[in-house]
Amino acid sequence: MSKRFEGTADYVATDDLKIAVNAAIALERPLLIKGEPGTGKTVLAYEIAKALEAPLITWHIKSTTKALQGLYEYEAVTRLRDSQLGDERVKDVSNYIKRGKLWEAFDSEERPVLLIDEIDKADIEFPNDLLQELDRMEFYVYETNETIKAKIRPVVLITSNNEKELPDAFLRRCFFHYIRFPEEETMRAIIDETLVARRSPAVLAGIFSGVALLLAAIGTYGVLAYAVGQRKREIGVRMALGAQPRQVLALFLGIGATLLGIGVGLGFVGSWFAGRAMEKVLFGVSPLNVGVLAASTAVMVLVVFFAILLPSRRAAGVNPIDALRDD
Repeated sequence: MSKRFEGTADYVATDDLKIAVNAAIALERPLLIKGEPGTGKTVLAYEIAKALEAPLITWHIKSTTKALQGLYEYEAVTRLRDSQLGDERVKDVSNYIKRGKLWEAFDSEERPVLLIDEIDKADIEFPNDLLQELDRMEFYVYETNETIKAKIRPVVLITSNNEKELPDAFLRRCFFHYIRFPEEETMRAIIDETLVARRSPAVLAGIFSGVALLLAAIGTYGVLAYAVGQRKREIGVRMALGAQPRQVLALFLGIGATLLGIGVGLGFVGSWFAGRAMEKVLFGVSPLNVGVLAASTAVMVLVVFFAILLPSRRAAGVNPIDALRDD
């Protein structure tokens, strides 16, 4: 297996952890991982399998788990019952051999990742019972008189919560790495990787919001420009009767302010209802952020002001005679 483990998009690995994993893979020795709960010991096996594109075989250890269960189990009671019923299967003892996780890993056609999870939960002799099997990658099945050897030596990852001390003979056969609680830099990297999937939709939403704002500005400009064009004769009459350009400008600014006021009012009402609807899905975030609403209103004020400024100034500069003649 020539691929190296460099972490994945879902798992931020420190340099020390990368070295430990790649060394264990290259030297074909089990990797013993210890660390505080929640530091990613078990998840590491899944991410190694993903990075190496290898099948994953998991063996979760309990307090009642025996080492032999990882190799195989002989179902003697089932065979006895079948013999009493006259079942032909009893003639072949292999029909009553249930393969364990190690047997499954040894029999794999491609190099698998074998996870022995929380080995410290088992009794103290459990690790010693697996010494030869993990060292030589083979074991003997007494019921069928056959030796099972690994076709391809698996990548073995063993996790421990340090609830019990493991035997020295077992530790000498393993690479060891302790996953410490992430430092600030590593934690920031983990958070950044976690937020990537959420950040992209947020960026897209921001882009769409900007496009919507641009379309609103263009629409506002077009509506006001059209309104000015339709009232060209009225403007000519007003200016012929003595109206000043600043009065005409104030007239259309007033129209724009009215539209702005209606829009801001409807926007506040819509924001309130939307905030109430989203309140249950937001954690630690206020659904009605006064600062955001104020900033949005300020932006819209500037957009509307500049959108109506040009047509208003154009209307104020119309020659009354030209306006009456054109109409």
